[in-house]
Amino acid sequence: MAEVHRDHLGIPHIRATDVRDLAAAQGEVTARDRGWQIEVDRLRSSGRLSELIGEAGIVWDVFARRARLDDTARRAFAHLDDATRTFVGDYADGVRRGMDAVGQRAAEFGALDEAFGDTRPLTPWEDHDPLGVLHVAHALFSSFPNVLWREHIAATLGDDWIDVFAGGDETTPTAGSNAWALHGSRTESGMPLLAGDPHRIFELPGVYQQIRLACDEFDVIGFAFPGVPGVPHFGHTGSAAWGITNAIAHSVDVFRERLRARDDGYEAFGIDGWEPVDVQRSVVRVRGGVDVEVEALETARGCIVTDVRPHGDELRAWSIRHPARTNADLGAATLLPLLRARTAVDVVAAFASWVDPVNRVLAADRAGAVLSATVGAVPQRDRRERRRALDSSAAAVAPDRVPVPAVAVSDAAVDANERPSRVDIDLGWAYPSGHRAERIARLLDEVRPRRATDLPEIWGDAVSGSASALLALLPLGELPGSAAEARDLLAGWDGRMDAGSREAGVLAAWRNALVQAVSAHPALVALHAPHGFGAVFDPWMGIEGQVAAALPRLLRHPLLRTDAGEMIEAALGQAATAISWGASHRMLPLHVLADVSGVTAPGAGFDAGLSGDGDAVRCTGSTPGLTDRSWRGSVARWAWDLADRDASLWSVPFGASGDPDSPHFADQFGGWVDARPVPVVTDWRRLTIDRPTGAA
Repeated sequence: MAEVHRDHLGIPHIRATDVRDLAAAQGEVTARDRGWQIEVDRLRSSGRLSELIGEAGIVWDVFARRARLDDTARRAFAHLDDATRTFVGDYADGVRRGMDAVGQRAAEFGALDEAFGDTRPLTPWEDHDPLGVLHVAHALFSSFPNVLWREHIAATLGDDWIDVFAGGDETTPTAGSNAWALHGSRTESGMPLLAGDPHRIFELPGVYQQIRLACDEFDVIGFAFPGVPGVPHFGHTGSAAWGITNAIAHSVDVFRERLRARDDGYEAFGIDGWEPVDVQRSVVRVRGGVDVEVEALETARGCIVTDVRPHGDELRAWSIRHPARTNADLGAATLLPLLRARTAVDVVAAFASWVDPVNRVLAADRAGAVLSATVGAVPQRDRRERRRALDSSAAAVAPDRVPVPAVAVSDAAVDANERPSRVDIDLGWAYPSGHRAERIARLLDEVRPRRATDLPEIWGDAVSGSASALLALLPLGELPGSAAEARDLLAGWDGRMDAGSREAGVLAAWRNALVQAVSAHPALVALHAPHGFGAVFDPWMGIEGQVAAALPRLLRHPLLRTDAGEMIEAALGQAATAISWGASHRMLPLHVLADVSGVTAPGAGFDAGLSGDGDAVRCTGSTPGLTDRSWRGSVARWAWDLADRDASLWSVPFGASGDPDSPHFADQFGGWVDARPVPVVTDWRRLTIDRPTGAA
């Protein structure tokens, strides 16, 4: 038996006698608060989303079956230690109870029934399903889609162009995070302060769930993945705390597979010649549409996740060797030890079981220790082997844990997905620009924050990382009137992408026009050829987004340099009429129902003008050249005070509830727009009893 309390934002605070009741209660509460969301992610894992939403789910379902996400989750569950298996199973049992009681009646299910003219009954959760949801959260979060993008560049423009788009060492992936740690010598209390914000797609409901988990063993606040027990990314146990960022490591090898059809199956060319391929055939049931047959091929190297295409007398496809599948391990053994952590050393030890993606961890405790660690599993590859897909005749390497000890922090530390200065944790090939890391470090020195309430100036910093490189392209001398007006306006600008700034609006309009012009340039026209990997990879193959990430370098390329001046001047002329940045830079939350005909997705109320940019500390990323609408950015903000947990801060973009009719569906949105998280409340006397869980 457990009790659920709520604070003024509807955030659940669960109090149970023991960890088993707590796990079940977390599952039940999540099903009640986020039933629609977790059912969607459970169906994503099993490749059955189309059974619920129709044709809009086909692309994902095909990928999920090819990647064998559900089978990997089942294998990982079977290999769990007894304590973790019980913990995950108890959570799933709670989900079953919560879905039966409340979750299955979520409004979205009814809206779909009405649109399709039928009823789709929900099936009970299986015990391994929370691991499937965990796998879905990270299945496309590694660098392997970027490897496929580099394969596309090589096939269309030539191998040398890969370095042009990557800038040698830098690129702009569509994921990232900020995190920083202050040693007690820099704080008012004399104890450490951790803070940060993860960057992901703006999903509605939000990707993170604020929660408190308390029992006889521990009392933890943090952010959960709805559908997964515990708080794997950001948490505060009272005596210890942690936060993570993506290390941008090359954790998933990609192989260029040679295939040939044989009888009722296939053979693949491997290190010892032609070898059999495991084939699983299944049918995606499409609600209101035509069912789709899927062949899921797995070679000795890994699952083929792309379309299979003709290539001379053979077939060509690309497989991935994912550590979770190779090792039958999704890192779930981390979940319970994190909740039980009492020291920073305990936190790092718990993360020793983490798998994918590889993360950088900042941990601290009330004894004053601050530690930085890199955790996860990677194949031990030379850096040049991370650049492109490997030939299928190359040796497959089993992923191993990152064998690097934690490092003590004596002043301040910043992680923002940049290339690390330490060679031993440089595990990737291309990284984002170091702007966010450098900017946060500078702000920490300038602002000198002493407590959590001093941090909004850092979270809210809107200085663009790419603006300086673009401003360096401004032409000198005489220009036509409108182009001169835009040039002169930008020449004295400070680079801050504030929502009310006309300069920021002009910069964005100039960037958009330049991206469109460069994307259409004859030197790059071959990139527009179909990539042939499958529609799930379209976001990584979008020419405009990739051109925007490499814009100054592309304009300096010999094949574009002759036309660069004309394109820059023409784009300035187009940008002169732009108004404030916030007029076009508005939030675009993504909801599963947005692509389902006849159903209204609940995202219209979030059309707010936003400060920031894709490479600003206040991350509000868009796709220059296509849209100024912001579809990714800070999906949570957190600050953990080790001296006083109630002095900690947290927020999410929307709210604690997944129900559009709930007062807590979006009551945190205004504070998120202003980059002002709210204080954590842990005093049980300030909470309101909701209801017991586990009751008949």
